[in-house]
Amino acid sequence: MKLSGFAKFAWSVLAYNVLVILWGAYVRASGSGAGCGNHWPRCNGEIIPRIKTVEMLIEFSHRASSGLLALSVLALVIWAFRSFPKNHLVRTGAVVSILFVIIEALLGAGLVKFGLVNKNDSVARAVVMSLHLINTLTLTAALALTAWWASGGRPVRIGAQKAQAMALGIALVTTVMLAVTGAVVALGDTLFPAKTLAEGMQQDFSPTAHFLIRLRIIHPILALIVATYVIVLVITTALGKTDKTTVKLARMVAAHFAVQLIIGLANLFLLAPNWMQLLHLGVANLVWISLVLFAASALANESTVIDYRTVASGASGSSTESPVLN
Repeated sequence: MKLSGFAKFAWSVLAYNVLVILWGAYVRASGSGAGCGNHWPRCNGEIIPRIKTVEMLIEFSHRASSGLLALSVLALVIWAFRSFPKNHLVRTGAVVSILFVIIEALLGAGLVKFGLVNKNDSVARAVVMSLHLINTLTLTAALALTAWWASGGRPVRIGAQKAQAMALGIALVTTVMLAVTGAVVALGDTLFPAKTLAEGMQQDFSPTAHFLIRLRIIHPILALIVATYVIVLVITTALGKTDKTTVKLARMVAAHFAVQLIIGLANLFLLAPNWMQLLHLGVANLVWISLVLFAASALANESTVIDYRTVASGASGSSTESPVLN
């Protein structure tokens, strides 16, 4: 299927949004969050500052890239209203996207204005940063769905799929929770780096350790639980679908989660270097986007009744094949 100009632009905005997210993570990892002082939206009191430090360059470039994202989403909204009829889902997705871009900017401003950057290790920073991430994931989901619907994706139909919708909703919520714990862990790794794996594990279980350190043990445990739940869910859900796109997305979700677990394990043993944190975050975005699109695709297509004995016989070598395995 040939994509329209709008659909191509929508997917491009989504991809650019992921790049902005990664650059924002690098701002935190490099300790450059205070590069522009506590000024916002200006940088050290100037609209276009004279760059004096590397930290200022990193922080200002992130603000500039975020501003370009906001303009891109605004263009997306205008184009959507010019190209799609009233009440079309693409219009809705675009409007939701611009609303969360605005909230994103306000949360970013709050981090700067209240000094919740650089070496700040307060509970307030962890909370606001978590809210920031939840907003970012919601924005990413809205952009992904806008591009999806513009590319021919059908509307979600709950109908008789209420149990399935509930299960997918749990998958989405727990994946967000997993991402939030990952962000808090990344902050702890940045502020309290361990020299060796043994030292890091000793810190994790120390009753006198900072709360950011003691929270590190939660993330890998939650990752295993959520990954297992999501992978089993998407596979079993796909068994009830004949739509090839839904099945492909199920495979993508499972593959992305599996890769993410491997990267997470490597991140642990390598003591979370900045480049590995960015790779981990990048794949996390792929997990999130593929899961959102899988949920949209699965709920847009009614489930079929599967004879699991036929599926089993097909797996054991019978000539009878399951429709989702073709």
